[in-house]
Amino acid sequence: MKKVAITDYAFDELDVEKGILEPQGFAVVGQKSGKDPAALAALVKDADAVITQFAPVNAAIVGAMEKAKVIVRYGIGVDNVDLNAAAAKNIPVCNIPDYCIDEVADHTLALMLAATRQIVPCDSTIKSGQWKLPVPISALRALKYMTVGLVAFGRIGREVAARLKPFKCRILVFDPGVPSAAVKAAGCEPAAWDDVLAQSDLLSLHCPSTEQTKAMINATSIAKMKKGAILVNASRGTLVDTPALVAALESGQLSAAALDVTDPEPPGADHPLLKLTNVVITPHDASATPQAVRTLRTAAANLAAMALRGEKLPNVVNGV
Repeated sequence: MKKVAITDYAFDELDVEKGILEPQGFAVVGQKSGKDPAALAALVKDADAVITQFAPVNAAIVGAMEKAKVIVRYGIGVDNVDLNAAAAKNIPVCNIPDYCIDEVADHTLALMLAATRQIVPCDSTIKSGQWKLPVPISALRALKYMTVGLVAFGRIGREVAARLKPFKCRILVFDPGVPSAAVKAAGCEPAAWDDVLAQSDLLSLHCPSTEQTKAMINATSIAKMKKGAILVNASRGTLVDTPALVAALESGQLSAAALDVTDPEPPGADHPLLKLTNVVITPHDASATPQAVRTLRTAAANLAAMALRGEKLPNVVNGV
């Protein structure tokens, strides 16, 4: 019987995956945590297909795979998988690019509004027994009068732009891979990287974490941003150099940050980010709704089944 190994999962159980794979004659074997390298290597050693969520599927783990015909990532980003190592072993890596688009776009807008309207400090102050505005009036901003910069214009970036349009703000887009005509057709303005940094009152990140994009928000790029700008990140924590972000928030170069992702993730209890009153953080839950989670799990199981049936795979991200 062919085996599907699930390296780690945040769900209560694997009923969805088993419901799809076991009737087709595939055994499903999973573990809740993928943090132990030895256990991880042993799990994937004889697996015919591997599904992973957050476990580090690095070169050593890929190297331990003797039979795998596919590695499927529960999600859009694939930065926890060594794509080159998988390609060297002729193992295709697939993601799920079309789930949670609306959820992440909604969450991004919520982060923007939390940062511009000071929702969290107002709530905390009122619950402490004080009916007052806890921040200077200058900290309250309306999107209509702001320039919002979107970094990347894929599925999520476009949905964020669509949600922003009714707020009547100016929207700049930096994405070298998207034709200017497509950006303009969405009612936005294409812009170079330095221009997006210099002109945006609020900068929102929507790109994957790659060697080219890691730490793209760093001391140098932050220095090019408008003084008092806001950073929103619902993409990947590694896009941001965290010490540089903390320094900018403390100095006032950035007035606020609203984050669904951090680096490290999760931040430790004594991490500087958690001590800053101008930071809003959510626990990497932008993608979460019951509908999105079911779509994700169903798609991952079906991709594994397709590989085991020898069918042509969609969403291959490593060129195999």
